[in-house]
Amino acid sequence: MNTSILNAAVKDTGPWYRQPWPWILMSGPFMVVVASFISAWYALSSADGLVVEDYYKQGLSANQTIAMSEKAQKLGLEVGLTLSEHAISAKLAAKDKNYNLPAIINLTLAHPTRAGMDQTLRLAKKGEGVYSGDYRLPTAGHWIVTVEDDTGSWRLLGNVVLPAAGVTVIGGVAAPADIRNQQ
Repeated sequence: MNTSILNAAVKDTGPWYRQPWPWILMSGPFMVVVASFISAWYALSSADGLVVEDYYKQGLSANQTIAMSEKAQKLGLEVGLTLSEHAISAKLAAKDKNYNLPAIINLTLAHPTRAGMDQTLRLAKKGEGVYSGDYRLPTAGHWIVTVEDDTGSWRLLGNVVLPAAGVTVIGGVAAPADIRNQQ
């Protein structure tokens, strides 16, 4: 027999806890257990950002918002926005001839990712279906436009990419080809 194997077997007779390999092998599962305790502590101590206590009220609010958009569609409302550097002009029209256009409309320009740049404007009626007001031109990019009447009974929602040239049409029941012809 080989004497080096016998000598190795004789040298390896100490207790297991004095050997390095059991400790090296146990260190992996031990680190996983420590990491799971840290994760559990973090999950229990931090706030759940997406969970709200008044979820039912928020659901009702979403239903009201949908109903407002449906009412605007039933009335056949359409707004054409003209945006310049310091002024905004909105031409509101309704396909329902019995609907009286409001004296004031609320227009909101909201950036999808930067809430600090959002603007809400109250535009007064200047002529037959024409509303205008002063504002500061937001930075270039994609903006979400919301137009509502002063009482909050209907709502038009659309998008605009600034700087916009010409008229941006939001709402209505016109076909896309009709909208392109109006611009």
